[in-house]
Amino acid sequence: MALAQTRLASAVWRKFRGKVGVRFTRFVGVAAASLATSEILLSVCNGLLHMTSTPAALISTFSGAAVSYVLSRWAWERKGKPDVLRETVPFWVISSMVWVILWLATKLGYHMALWLHLHGAEHVLLVDLVYLLANAVTFALRFMIFHYVLFADRTTAARAAATGPDAVPPGTREAPAPGEVPAAAATDAAPPAAPAAPAKEEAKATGANSK
Repeated sequence: MALAQTRLASAVWRKFRGKVGVRFTRFVGVAAASLATSEILLSVCNGLLHMTSTPAALISTFSGAAVSYVLSRWAWERKGKPDVLRETVPFWVISSMVWVILWLATKLGYHMALWLHLHGAEHVLLVDLVYLLANAVTFALRFMIFHYVLFADRTTAARAAATGPDAVPPGTREAPAPGEVPAAAATDAAPPAAPAAPAKEEAKATGANSK
């Protein structure tokens, strides 16, 4: 039993130290920064500005999403100008879906505070707690989408052959399949043929042998 637990722990640790584990560890920090931004703004909108649930959820959620977008590109080692169609637009579509969930959670928190006749700091804390729980639910879902869809490696063998391996961003390099290597590259890689011996050299060798 102890041996099986040790092997399981070793397998989990190896997986955690792999690419997925590194990305997950970074995303925990990203989610923490995004959540802190959202919670602070939600408390301000609710407790100080006395906004209703919809504008409070809108401001807090999308402010946190902006922080998440910038830091997520760092977590998945994306550099340079982002791909608008494959990265930016899908990210904000996902953020809009998450906003719907968090908006419903915020409305629920407001209604719960109303049912419990809470005011002031108690009202703010209850809404923040419900919002926090909703973020915990969406955390795993967002990581899966970000890692396996949004920021997944998209470098194809054709791009690698056309631009060279040094032009591929870090973390997105993939080896081309054997059948996808261009014929020109295979020709360039072949060793040059040995030059043919001149006819005069052959004639001298023939005369020497005849003597």
